[in-house]
Amino acid sequence: MSDPVAPVNLAAKLSQFSDLWAQKTVAVLNDYEVKLAKLKGEFVWHTHEDTDELFLVISGRLTIQLRDADVVLEPGELFVVPRGVEHCPVADEETAILLFEPAGTLNTGDAGGSMTKAAEILG
Repeated sequence: MSDPVAPVNLAAKLSQFSDLWAQKTVAVLNDYEVKLAKLKGEFVWHTHEDTDELFLVISGRLTIQLRDADVVLEPGELFVVPRGVEHCPVADEETAILLFEPAGTLNTGDAGGSMTKAAEILG
């Protein structure tokens, strides 16, 4: 991880990778990870039974589909998906997000499958 007394520059961290739907851990706070990801297209429907999940849009636009409504996030907006709520992130254009969730939380929650990737530490 980075120097513990230096601030984390999100733009600089985002410039270090281009792969989509791959979470990159940029900071750790107690038992939580602060992660960045770039998204484009539709993810998988999934649930995190044991934790809420915070999405903060840095650039682009993100729609979080819920079974009974869609939540559309613009840059600078965040939404917390409550634990146990099935959701599916969709980004029509490349979108950069920050996620805040317990360490070890799988990106696909209970769904598993080919899009499951553990978060990588971004130095």
